[in-house]
Amino acid sequence: MIKNIIFDFGAVLVDWNPHYVYDPYFGDRQKADWFIENICTAAWNKELDGGKPFSQGVAELSAQYPEWAKEIALYHRDWKKMMGGPIPGMYELVADLKKAGYGIYGLTNWASETFYTIVDDYPVFGLLDGMVVSGDVRLLKPDAAIFRCLLDKYGLKADESIFIDDNAENVEGAAAAGVEAHRFVDAGELRRWLVARGIRC
Repeated sequence: MIKNIIFDFGAVLVDWNPHYVYDPYFGDRQKADWFIENICTAAWNKELDGGKPFSQGVAELSAQYPEWAKEIALYHRDWKKMMGGPIPGMYELVADLKKAGYGIYGLTNWASETFYTIVDDYPVFGLLDGMVVSGDVRLLKPDAAIFRCLLDKYGLKADESIFIDDNAENVEGAAAAGVEAHRFVDAGELRRWLVARGIRC
C-alpha cells in the first residue's frame, strides 16, 4: 500500500534552467547551448550539487578555461536568474495528495548554498513533510544511497513509497533502492498515472 509520494524538485516542482542567464548574455541560443554543453556542463554542476563550494568549482573551471572566466563567474553571480516559475499544476497536485493523507517528501540534487536562497519563494516546498538535499548529505541521485538516506531519515518503507523524477537515470536509481518510480512529463500525465495506480488525488 502506497503511503508516501517523493518528488524531485527541478523540472518537476519548479523550473530551473541556465539558459535563462546565458541566452540573453550571448544573444544566441546556439552559443548558449555550446557553452552549457562544453564549459559549465551538467557534470560540473553535479559536483556543486554534491557539495563542492561554488567558489571552488568556479575557480577550478576558470583555471581550466581562463578565456571563459567571466562567463563561468556568471553561473554563481547570476544563479538566481536561472530560476523560473513553479511547474504548472504541480502545487495543486501535491496539495491534493497531501489532503488525501499521503506523506509528501522531496529528494533533490541541488547545491545547499543556492537551494536555501530560493526555498521560501515557492509555496510548494511548504507542503513537504520532509526533504533531503544532495548538497547537505553529499550523496547524489541516481545512487541508491541517497534514496536510503531519505527513507531512513523519515522512517519510510521503500515498498510504501513512489518517487517522481524527470530524469530516467534517477528513476532507475529509485528502483535499485526498491522504490517504485515514475518519470515525470507534466502534471496532467502524472495525475492520470497516479489515479491509474490507485492513488487518491
